[in-house]
Amino acid sequence: MSKHHTDREYGEHLGELRESLLSIAQLVEEMIDDATRALIQGDVELAQETIRKDRRVNQRELEIDELCTLILAKWQPVAVDLRFVTIALKMVTDLERIGDLAVNLCERTIDHGGAFTEFDVSESLQEMSDLVRGMIRMAIEAFFERDAERARAVLDADDRVDELYSEVFRVVLAEMQKDPSIVQQGTHMVSILKWMERMGDHATNIAEHVVFMVRGQDIRHEGKLPRRASVPGTKPTPK
Repeated sequence: MSKHHTDREYGEHLGELRESLLSIAQLVEEMIDDATRALIQGDVELAQETIRKDRRVNQRELEIDELCTLILAKWQPVAVDLRFVTIALKMVTDLERIGDLAVNLCERTIDHGGAFTEFDVSESLQEMSDLVRGMIRMAIEAFFERDAERARAVLDADDRVDELYSEVFRVVLAEMQKDPSIVQQGTHMVSILKWMERMGDHATNIAEHVVFMVRGQDIRHEGKLPRRASVPGTKPTPK
């Protein structure tokens, strides 16, 4: 087999990996949007349709894992390409888990049998959903463009998700204190809020992976651990 043919095949597999990651990310975004609409509108049928989409997410996760394994075993990439493939393996896990959390929202909608009219929090839930979807899109774009600063912006967006979580939690808690008959519904809503907040955490994980891929610096738990050295041959992140 000629070197030209080998290089072309290698490039095609890397391209396929990029397209597969984009595809699963778009599907997960759709699931978040649909799950949120189903939740706010009490649309049980839409919730059921969204749950069925999760099978496609799971299948694509397996396909991406298999493709990454093939690339690692057959071509043994180094440097930037090695980080690209290994980070892709981590990213797809976070995307799959976000899909699982969207399923949780749908299952809660189905169990409730309609909208959570006991609480006036629809606008905040929609904002959390929009933020999370935007974070995923921004992180994926940063991955393809190798843009560490764009990836870091995802972390800033997550701060707003956390703020909304706290704000809505306080509203729900106050309503339960005023009316003990809605404690069960309130407990379900608290779970919903936590799942949406965790979606933001997984999107943040993806962004942190991108920063490592681009700059070779692990920014997980930044500010909580002693500063670590960058991977040789990469630039440290400016303070």
